[in-house]
Amino acid sequence: MCGIFAYLNYLEPRTRREILEFLIKGLQRMEYRGYDSAGVAFDEDDDGRKTTIIRQSGKVKMLEDKIWNMEDLDFDQSFDIHVGIAHTRWATHGAPSQLNSHPHRSDETIEFCVVHNGIITNYSDIKQFLLKKGYKFESETDTEVIAKLIKHIHDNHPDLSFRELVEQVIQQLEGAFALAFKSVKYPGQCVAARRGSPLLVGIKSKTHLATDYIPVLFSKESEKKKKPDHRPCHSSTIPANTAGLKRSESTTEFCPMGEDKEVEYFFASDASAIIEHTNRVIFLEDDDVAAVSDGNLTIHRLKRALDDTTGREIITLKMEIQQIMKGNYSSFMQKEIFEQPESVINTMRGRVNFERETVVLGGIKDYIPEMKRCRRLLLIGCGTSFHSAIATRQVLEELTELPVMVELASDFLDRNTPIFRDDVCFFISQSGETADTLMALRYCKMRGALIVGVTNTVGSSICRESHCGVHINAGPEIGVASTKAYTSQFISLVMFALVMCEDRISMQPRRSEIIQGLKSLPEQIEEVLKLDEKVYELSKTMYDKKSLLVMGRGYNTATCMEGALKIKELTYLHSEGILSGELKHGPLALVDQNMPVIMVVTRDPVYPKCMNALQQVTARDGRPVIICEKGDEETKKHAYNTLEVPHTVDCLQGILTVIPLQLLSYHIAVLRGCNVDCPRNLAKSVTVE
Repeated sequence: MCGIFAYLNYLEPRTRREILEFLIKGLQRMEYRGYDSAGVAFDEDDDGRKTTIIRQSGKVKMLEDKIWNMEDLDFDQSFDIHVGIAHTRWATHGAPSQLNSHPHRSDETIEFCVVHNGIITNYSDIKQFLLKKGYKFESETDTEVIAKLIKHIHDNHPDLSFRELVEQVIQQLEGAFALAFKSVKYPGQCVAARRGSPLLVGIKSKTHLATDYIPVLFSKESEKKKKPDHRPCHSSTIPANTAGLKRSESTTEFCPMGEDKEVEYFFASDASAIIEHTNRVIFLEDDDVAAVSDGNLTIHRLKRALDDTTGREIITLKMEIQQIMKGNYSSFMQKEIFEQPESVINTMRGRVNFERETVVLGGIKDYIPEMKRCRRLLLIGCGTSFHSAIATRQVLEELTELPVMVELASDFLDRNTPIFRDDVCFFISQSGETADTLMALRYCKMRGALIVGVTNTVGSSICRESHCGVHINAGPEIGVASTKAYTSQFISLVMFALVMCEDRISMQPRRSEIIQGLKSLPEQIEEVLKLDEKVYELSKTMYDKKSLLVMGRGYNTATCMEGALKIKELTYLHSEGILSGELKHGPLALVDQNMPVIMVVTRDPVYPKCMNALQQVTARDGRPVIICEKGDEETKKHAYNTLEVPHTVDCLQGILTVIPLQLLSYHIAVLRGCNVDCPRNLAKSVTVE
């Protein structure tokens, strides 16, 4: 979704050119998240008493060109202390336009400005209240009310600190948000807050930090109550909580750098935006307010929850800048498809011992006895993560001998699904921030279920809020269309199934077969990737079509759904993943000689049924392209064209059969002139419901 990037340098001189390059590059690092406009706000003079905002709809490149063409800016001016905030917007309220772009300002003098990820669900009530107070709005966004609201509170309570103003604001907001503020009233300061949307702080200094732990300071109600003169039109909106303003308890500022030490701070939605500057980061948690003043970072919370820790750890990221660069590939998606031999090794590294045939998942090891006593397993996710759950449901049922439910997170919440204390709920998300999945996690956690996170992002919300979890170790995935994360999620869930049956004698032959299948996967994936040229030639026959059907059943059901999803999101073709057993119940009407049909037919227990479906298609003049196992001459007889993949264990075959479909969607998208890494209307991290 949207991307936030903010930069503050304290006693570390930077020219305006350097600062703007930092802000622009930070936005470019997050372009893969999806966006439609961008903007920056920075200090106009060296005392921070004036702010300049530049916004532009379209790509970050257009914003960059606009900035460098501004003749009235002195790019060589140096700043010892400076605050700049930047944003890429993905429209939720109001169409993409310059006025709707962030940062948003409080007034024409730009006393306060803010960038925002997420959605404010009660913005309409707040806006009506502020309109009655005489505030004028220039955009259609929900974010603008935040900028106007902080000015309103400041005008009525000018003695509040910048951080306390932000605390007052977030008390009035409902929904999900990550926020970064700057103000001419508080030069040299930056305040950020989050609830339900990711945000992290990077710290860079030439000297060693005084600590690896930032304490969290909690606020308490001040003894002196203030009577506000801004009663709302509805008691549920903003000013209800300001009848007794909550002030932070008096405490010594925590100085990780010590006094008067050079330091730079980076606020970002994603670690990929700051990794080229520093690998020392703090992941903010919900309702954290992080404030930088006089070069010192403090983290505050208005209320102490039962599970609050006393601090935030400064984490050293292991990500390298090379991991988020394209290298010799034309797009991030192409790079990530071809990284899969390595990514599946990383997923299994240190976990699977192929000689001893043992599997250890350290993140859930202590909870395995409890899981073996559970009533059922629930796998919950969205999009590609949902498909990885479908892909592994059958082998989980087989090896755990437990009922396995697979749920779309949004539908799961809509139904108010019954959850019990002896349920084990897996929440699968590449980013670890998917809003629907996160809400479903909290729903299950409140009802006492054991929560297991399966994510690719250290420090993400799902990672932190789970009781235990499995990190899939796929490495950074920049392309919006998930590829290597899907195969790594697939393998992670298979490894869990292997752990659950390690002490069952009757399961040992099957378990051994699967482990040896995992051992061969990297080499087999490399073999499948050699089909790239043939897939490219095949895509030339399909790219100008209007629709495409992908069919299969059994272990390949998820392959068809995932392949169809990739084709939809990348090529903008209508594509449908169809369970072959349902052909006769409607979809067969779509089949003729002009309809492109891809069928996945492998030698597994449902092979005879797949052949029946294949014959039904060819009998209606269909011309199926078949993804089959190498050397399967019987199946190839019925094919218009074939893509042959190596044979592996039936429950792992879906890892090999999905890769030709990833390649096909990529090549069709390129031939149609689509943006492969950033499909229209889509975002990498879906942080709104």
